[in-house]
Order: sequence, then C-alpha cells, then structure tokens
Amino acid sequence: MNKKIFIASDHAGFELKNIIIEHLKKKEYLIEDIGPFTEDEVDYPIYAHTLSKRVLENQQHIGILICGSGIGMSIAANKHKGIRASVCGDLKSARWTREHNDANVLCMGARIIDAELAKEITDIFLATDFIAGKHKTRVEMLEISQN
Repeated sequence: MNKKIFIASDHAGFELKNIIIEHLKKKEYLIEDIGPFTEDEVDYPIYAHTLSKRVLENQQHIGILICGSGIGMSIAANKHKGIRASVCGDLKSARWTREHNDANVLCMGARIIDAELAKEITDIFLATDFIAGKHKTRVEMLEISQN
C-alpha cells in the first residue's frame, strides 16, 4: 500500500489508537502516529490541528482521529479549510462519508464503539472511494465561506 495514514488521539482514545495502528500495520499501511505517546491527559484540539495540517500538506493521504466521542476531534479538524472530518460509529456512515462527502479524516469515539467495530469502520473508510458525480458539486460547496 502506498497510502499513508496519519493518526492521533487524545488520552481517551489512546488505547484504541494503538489498536488501530497495529491493525493497519498488519495490512501494510504506512502509519504516522501524531501522538500522544502516553495516556496522560492532553488537549484534543492540539492533535486534531496537527493532524489536519499534515493531511492538507499530503492530500493523497488520510487522517484518523480518536477521542472519547469523536465529536470534539471532528469539530477541531473541520476548522481547517479542505478538511472533511466525519464522526463514524457504524459501517454505513463510514462508506457514505467517503462515497458522498470525500471525507479525508475519520473520527471515532473510543467511549462509544468497541475496538472490533472501530477496525471494521476503519477498513471500510480506507477501502471506499469518492464516487464524485453530483456529490462533487456538493463537496465543492462545502469550501465556500458563508460569511
């Protein structure tokens, strides 16, 4: 595989992050762990912003963010123009966010889903391509500032 996966978490997602890293290494993905590297309490926006910048610098690659709910990470990541971060807690959402929204960052909640489901969601997210068509115009609309 030549697709690199950037991955980060906060303290709540630390254990699941490491499980996902091992899962992806077995599938021969290139992994860049953005952190944290201990279970000490951290502020999730720092990791979401760092990962988002890495994805934007390397747009052919994908990001994965894990916190307690996935919500905080997705809010922080979506502050970056060009990032389309989506919280997924089921397989359909993982497929559709890639097919319809061209999501480039997967967010998951370690306190919401178990490790096996997280692995399945990750696999589907990474294996699914954007189908474009009518969705391309809608994704382009996401980049327009409404200010």
